[in-house]
Amino acid sequence: MFNNALEKRIDLYEMFFGGIGMSLIELFFLAVGLSMDAFAVSVCKGLSLGKIKAKHMCIAGAWFGGFQALMPLIGYFLGSFFAGMIEQYDHWVAFALLALIGGNMIKESFGKDEEVDSAMDVKSMLLLAIATSIDALAVGVTFAFLQVQIVPAVSFIGVITFIFSAVGVKIGSLFGTKYKSKAEFVGGIVLVLIGIKILLEGIGVFG
Repeated sequence: MFNNALEKRIDLYEMFFGGIGMSLIELFFLAVGLSMDAFAVSVCKGLSLGKIKAKHMCIAGAWFGGFQALMPLIGYFLGSFFAGMIEQYDHWVAFALLALIGGNMIKESFGKDEEVDSAMDVKSMLLLAIATSIDALAVGVTFAFLQVQIVPAVSFIGVITFIFSAVGVKIGSLFGTKYKSKAEFVGGIVLVLIGIKILLEGIGVFG
């Protein structure tokens, strides 16, 4: 009975993540790195709200997680048009994009904190969701070059971002912006390291 349950779980894992184009660990760290901008904004949102409810956490998670999944999907389809043309250099493109995104996040972590108001209406959340997910558009382009299975990948990224955003609102309401810059810095480092790994694999240093 235990073996049957284990086999079903393995089959389920293979269905969603088998042959995804990158390991689940790599995808997890990529998702965490991408979610740090949304986490940082969620922390600020929690601070501005003060006393929060579960619905505030869910609203932030849904907006940021949804757009963090949507943007790579759009980027993937855009990148698919060019993937065949630059296949020989795809690892360089992936490295450049991830290094640029990560470097910008590291730079922003040393900047002044931006004020975020407490509004959670559609207009306010839409603008914030787009702003925090633009980087994910470029990552979606790299997914096309790396031939990643896009649906499970973006679903995973969306779920991870939902969790970090919801938690970020709670942390902001309790501790303020103490962890905001640290999150952006760590997220940037993670994305740069993933870019370096992809580059080294592409030029034959690894694998």
